[in-house]
Amino acid sequence: MTLQQEIVGNAMQMAVVSLQPGQTVYCEAGKFLFKTTNVTMETRLGGPSSGGGQQSQPGGGSGGMGGLLRQAMGTAMQAGQRALAGESLAFQYFTTQGGEGTVGFAGVLPGEMRALELDGTRAWFAEKDAFVAAESTVDFGIAFQGGRTGRSGGEGFVLEKFTGRGTVIIAGAGNFIDLNPADFGGRVEVDTGCVVAFEEGIRYGVQRVGGLNRQGVMNAVFGGEGLSLATLEGDGRVILQSLTIESLANALKKAQGGDKQGPTGGLFSTNAQ
Repeated sequence: MTLQQEIVGNAMQMAVVSLQPGQTVYCEAGKFLFKTTNVTMETRLGGPSSGGGQQSQPGGGSGGMGGLLRQAMGTAMQAGQRALAGESLAFQYFTTQGGEGTVGFAGVLPGEMRALELDGTRAWFAEKDAFVAAESTVDFGIAFQGGRTGRSGGEGFVLEKFTGRGTVIIAGAGNFIDLNPADFGGRVEVDTGCVVAFEEGIRYGVQRVGGLNRQGVMNAVFGGEGLSLATLEGDGRVILQSLTIESLANALKKAQGGDKQGPTGGLFSTNAQ
């Protein structure tokens, strides 16, 4: 059953979901806006993949004590992984009773939202905190970017991973642009904070801006990009955002008084109190 949803608004969008009997949608804690009275809300630590979104079956259908132990261990591992990634520990689950119900969700920054349809063949990866809500048939996981890529990329060491079948709703800052690196010679280079989400099959990496020469130093010091750019290669869908969290934070700090960006920006940004 396809999730009926509508994304409304402009500068700060929200998703209005119409739940049919038997449908369940879950969101990250803090993304819920409103619901009709016939929609129940339950907060749980686990996502669907850990059993946290499933009710135990009567008569020991979950595998008895062993099944309950495995479910508890799966929930604990997922919660620990999310805590390590700096994500919210809890999910909120919404189910309608006695007919159609309505639930509203939103992101935490001014910007767009997007509904992604998963058909079970390709996973989606998204920046940290992009997840808003999803059907219970969609599994939420954490993907750790290994080695130098994760540590030097603006998305941090962590990406959100969505698998399964159904609808997942994500949010970002500013306006979105969809592109496929295959349409641009197979590779695009972007500000590390501009990546919102990309399909499985896209290779994500980080490269130094220029070489260790005069122009490379100029790019790092005066260009405002620091030392790295994100690279996206392959054939698949990529979603970028026009506003980075770093630039928004710098603008807010500057408005409060004090040049937090510094006279040159980039590598020599300041953090004066």
